[in-house]
Formats: sequence, C-alpha cells, structure tokens
Amino acid sequence: MHDTVITRSGLERLNEELDHLTTVGRQQVAERIKTATAAEANVAENADYHGARDEQALLERRIALLTLRLVEATIAAPDADNGMIDVGERVRLRDLDSGDRVEYELVGTLEADPSKGRVSAASPVGQALLGRRCGQIAVVEAPEGRRFRFKILAISTVQ
Repeated sequence: MHDTVITRSGLERLNEELDHLTTVGRQQVAERIKTATAAEANVAENADYHGARDEQALLERRIALLTLRLVEATIAAPDADNGMIDVGERVRLRDLDSGDRVEYELVGTLEADPSKGRVSAASPVGQALLGRRCGQIAVVEAPEGRRFRFKILAISTVQ
C-alpha cells in the first residue's frame, strides 16, 4: 500500500467531499435517472438516461478514488519546534528577483490548490522548501527551466 501524506484540514475537506458525494450526489443522480426513464420508456434511445448513467459512473469512480486515497492517507505531523519547514506548515517567502512576498501552506498531493496558497510538497516549490529554515534561500527549478529564488521569512504551524 502506498501512503499519501495529508494535513488534518485536508483530510477533513476530503471526508466532507466524500460525504457529500455519497449522500447528495448519489441522490441527485438517482433522481435524474428516474426522471429520464419516466420521460421515455425506451431507454435504448433515451439520451437523458444515458447521460445520467454516465454521470453516475463518474460519480462512483470519484467516490471509489476518494475512499482509496483516504484509506492510504497518513496525517502529517509538523514539528513546530524543529525550525524546519514540514508538510502542514505555512511559510512566508520573499521572491529575491521581484521583491514580492508570498505565503504558502505546504500540503500533501491530494489537497494541493495553488490558487488558495496550498502547494504540494511534491511540487518543485514544495521540494525546494521542505527541510529549509528561516533565513535560508530556496531555489526552485521550474519545469520550463526557469529558476526562482525565495528567502524564507517565517514558518508557522497551520491550525
């Protein structure tokens, strides 16, 4: 079994999504199938019915995937006292080229959402930050060959 690291808040979000899909999602798809079969008796030619069945297959696939991921997940336990960046911690950085300040939460791959400041520990940024300390410089090698340099300003544990 392959363990996947996840933060406590990420685990809660995935559990909420799974709960929503297994209750509300399944109910909505079942209602759509029921409505489609009531509208036309011949399901072989019923596009709404086939669309609803395809939606049901995608829903069940997502439920199975989330269930498997949650079973394999290991909750990250950041050590606030070690002074190093761990999964589950927030880090404030200054881009040494532009001077911009950014803040990221280092998370597991299942919960990454860069638009919300949650960066995967497996990403180039995450790999460059893991294990670094305040005051150090992290060099990020982007896939297209571009280099970014960040100075680590602060590390805090996410609540």
